[in-house]
Amino acid sequence: MKHFAIILFLFFVALGCKNKSDTALKPKTTWQNIAGNYVSQDYAKRTEGYDWVAVIVDQLNDSSAHISVRSRADKKQPTCFFDVVAIVKDSVTLKSVVQNAIVLFKFENNSINIKTEKTEDKNVLNYYCSGGGSLAGTYHKTDSALDEKQIDQTVFKKTLSLQNISFDISATATGSLTHLTIIPAGLKIDNSAIKMDIYETIANAEIEDLNADGYPEILVYTNSAGSGSYGNVIGYSVNNGKTLSRIYFANIADNPKANKGFMGHDEFAIVESSLVQRFRVYNKTDNNATPTGNVRQIQYKLKDGEASRFFAVDKIVEYPAH
Repeated sequence: MKHFAIILFLFFVALGCKNKSDTALKPKTTWQNIAGNYVSQDYAKRTEGYDWVAVIVDQLNDSSAHISVRSRADKKQPTCFFDVVAIVKDSVTLKSVVQNAIVLFKFENNSINIKTEKTEDKNVLNYYCSGGGSLAGTYHKTDSALDEKQIDQTVFKKTLSLQNISFDISATATGSLTHLTIIPAGLKIDNSAIKMDIYETIANAEIEDLNADGYPEILVYTNSAGSGSYGNVIGYSVNNGKTLSRIYFANIADNPKANKGFMGHDEFAIVESSLVQRFRVYNKTDNNATPTGNVRQIQYKLKDGEASRFFAVDKIVEYPAH
């Protein structure tokens, strides 16, 4: 029995050593070694005029990251443009759903490989690149900053169409300033570009016929800098298919019924034919990072005013956060 016990003990010691060895061979991926800039092979030849693509990975929290794809823009139109939030799949992989396909971002040997989970979905990655290109492939990490003179400075880009009228929305950034451009197409009289400089970042843009007059409205949602991240809406309405007019959106601070307990971190979305604003309510003892109140939802309807159309509060509801 003694000999058997000794043999059994040695067996478990050896097994423990093997497991430690396996763990050492497969170190757990951490944000410290995956966040950063990754570039295509031709980045090294950029001074010779070669096109190149970069993948920028920024940590959002312990389980997600923002992934941006940008390309060279100083010689011609950018080749690729892509933005997505990806969540952790396993210790070396992030994943995101793009056009109903699962896209994988695998990190190994100081590189990132982008591909779809299913081979039959691979064409999804072609949509975000011009000239027959694709996001798919392997990009290698670089410790140096990306070439600011060559890289595409666009921070937001989206094209929206409805009722034979379309809008190209794009934005670039210079320091804390965002340069927003909205280019309409399909209007009968005036398709001039709308350009403005704002001190907010662009969160999203949507299109819908909010007043059921047969012509669309375009809404651009923004967030202010700082811990509050206060939301705002920049909206334009089509006038009989001919021109655009700015929609007035009142600051929530001017509405005592809606702003009690409001400290920012609000989100906007079009729900059916209404604009909806949602945010967590802060109680008196809450700090900015930890609201404990309900979720408040404010529903707005588009109305005709004397000078312009405006968003009027239609309904305010609250419901538990969990």
